Amino acid sequence: MYKIVFTESYDKKAVRFLRLHPDLKKQYEKTLELLEANPFHPSLRLHRLKGRLRKLHSVSINLVYRIVIEFIIQNDMIIPIDI
Repeated sequence: MYKIVFTESYDKKAVRFLRLHPDLKKQYEKTLELLEANPFHPSLRLHRLKGRLRKLHSVSINLVYRIVIEFIIQNDMIIPIDI
């Protein structure tokens, strides 16, 4: 299993996101649970970003919203950056 390490910056962004989209709370929570259990699950659509964000990855909450993550496999850590 992987461990999600939340930063203060991400927590603020997540609170703001959920305030704007309360209908997505269950999908968001399910995404985090699945990410922690198996970040390679096909429904997350994990992929590396390009351009200036090329060191980061993205997983999908749904077809419209994503979570940008720093994916550190060596320590089995996942650090969400933005939502």
